[in-house]
Amino acid sequence: MSAPTGMLTGDRIYRVHWMPGTDTLRGTCHCGAERVADEPVELWEWLLAHPQGHQPAPAPAPGPTGRLAVPA
Repeated sequence: MSAPTGMLTGDRIYRVHWMPGTDTLRGTCHCGAERVADEPVELWEWLLAHPQGHQPAPAPAPGPTGRLAVPA
């Protein structure tokens, strides 16, 4: 069997990224919510407890032109 290539996609993808130069991990839930933690167990418990304890970040409001505002 060959190794998977590319980025995984689907309805229930959880991602945990190590933040280089730190002991910190960033978890991203399939709903778009993110959390930063030092302990992997804490982060996985949060991810797998969906939807308890987290909601996706609210979408930015459109500007007066109807376009999303881009931070300077």
